[in-house]
Amino acid sequence: MSLINETPQWKRLEEHSQSVKQTHLRTLMQDTERCFALMAEHKGILLDYSRENVLPETMDMLFDLAGAAGLEDKRTKMGNGQHINATEDRAVMHIALRSPKNKQFLVDGEDVVPEIHAVLDKVAAFAEKVRSGQWVGATGKAINTVVAIGIGGSFLGPEFVYEALRTDPEAAPQAAGRTLRFLANVDPVDTQRALSGLNPETTLAIVVSKTFTTAETMLNARTVRQWLLEGLKGQARDVVIRQHMVAVSTAVGKATDFGISAENIFGFWDWVGGRFSVCSAVGVLPLALQYGYPVVQQFLAGAHDMDAHFFEAPLRGNIPVLLGLLGVWNSSFLGHPARVILPYAQGLVRFAAHIQQVDMESNGKRVSVEGQPLPYACGEIIFGEPGTNGQHSFYQLIHQGRVVPAEFIGYCKSPHPVFLEGEVVSNHDELMSNFFAQPDALAYGKTVSELMAEGVPAHLHPHKEFPGNRPSLSLLFPELNAFSCGQLLAMYEHRVAVQGFVWGLNSFDQWGVELGKVLANKVRSQLASSRGQAEAPITGFNASTTCMMQKYLKTA
Repeated sequence: MSLINETPQWKRLEEHSQSVKQTHLRTLMQDTERCFALMAEHKGILLDYSRENVLPETMDMLFDLAGAAGLEDKRTKMGNGQHINATEDRAVMHIALRSPKNKQFLVDGEDVVPEIHAVLDKVAAFAEKVRSGQWVGATGKAINTVVAIGIGGSFLGPEFVYEALRTDPEAAPQAAGRTLRFLANVDPVDTQRALSGLNPETTLAIVVSKTFTTAETMLNARTVRQWLLEGLKGQARDVVIRQHMVAVSTAVGKATDFGISAENIFGFWDWVGGRFSVCSAVGVLPLALQYGYPVVQQFLAGAHDMDAHFFEAPLRGNIPVLLGLLGVWNSSFLGHPARVILPYAQGLVRFAAHIQQVDMESNGKRVSVEGQPLPYACGEIIFGEPGTNGQHSFYQLIHQGRVVPAEFIGYCKSPHPVFLEGEVVSNHDELMSNFFAQPDALAYGKTVSELMAEGVPAHLHPHKEFPGNRPSLSLLFPELNAFSCGQLLAMYEHRVAVQGFVWGLNSFDQWGVELGKVLANKVRSQLASSRGQAEAPITGFNASTTCMMQKYLKTA
């Protein structure tokens, strides 16, 4: 099967990119008509991509490329529940997780929405029991603390949403007197941090593992189980586990073998990839326990709203499609291997980390969905930090070092506005002054002529010159709340799918994470043998690894 880079549409973009590279954004931004043409809006969300290195005809060519890649057909197959995750022979149906009850989504001919809402209703009922004090621990005390144990998609997405809502005026009061912590890393320091200062009598642990075999998660779960049992000595083991541990898993048998009661297991499905599972019980359960289920419903409604926009809006005004096509353009045609996410909202402190997994685990591939090696660059290195913190960290590089396409995310309203007497602007206006200024600074830069006009000494001109022509886009939302948080999540999930569809990838498997796990099993066995009574010598490893392991065993 031919690859997308063999099409005339791809080759036209390759040729076109050479002329675009010669045109500075200073020149492009003088065209007012172009600027207004490179904007899109959905329910108060404004996307401005006029500071990207694109012309209107560039976008025409990118939409032609989307047509050649079968983007709309692939999107339809995804929505229809076809098995577009070919290597695992699975549907990709995370969109159904936030569907209203009155809609239908089919997987293998079965409407999955009733089953989804059965789990959501179970989550809502359980969360209300815990929050109301009806559910109590082994000693009769109410639960006010939750430790969510999971890694990767079982952790990053829920943590992002938790942080986003911590200061939301509606969500925050619902969390009064409650604590939610996450335990992901198998490093015992993470366990210490997660459990420090907690009371086992009032703590509930959620074990999040689809298969209940993830090595790090299960070791952490056993560690927390032991902490609970030691902290609740005198209480029956089965009572402690029943009242203080629940699970989110598809492996009911393994979870019950662990000691968790079957009625305390919240299910999800193999057509939900881990990194796309925030809207399942993986995220909904800990978030509902912390903020209450009504807040979570708003989050799900926001995600569904963006799903509808992605599947129904014309491509040229479709925000996830535009983001995805611009990602393809910057990565494959302009040669930019990285992308930086810059939310000017402290609530999104963990958003970049979540999208790092969603994007890099999805599109960090070297072969097509049919298994053909790809001769073109795809996938991007994702990093980010909230503004203005990032400005005092890595903006030096993106202004005067490497070219890294930037994505600015801002909000018109602050959840906690502050205006001090005597100050020129409010704290939020100060933040947003930087949000509006930085994209222009990246685009325009600063010329030697401007430095000369300012009287800057000549020997400093090379150091103070900014080349500009650094592409960026800006997303401006009305405010950050549960609904818009759901919109943002779904927007980025779908832009990842768009890029994968155009590149011809399977964005929904992750075989690249497997090899290291297999090799870790071998190392684990060796460490166990070497630390045992036999003190077995290290064998079967290369000289470098053997040397490092010997050093470790002698020192540890």
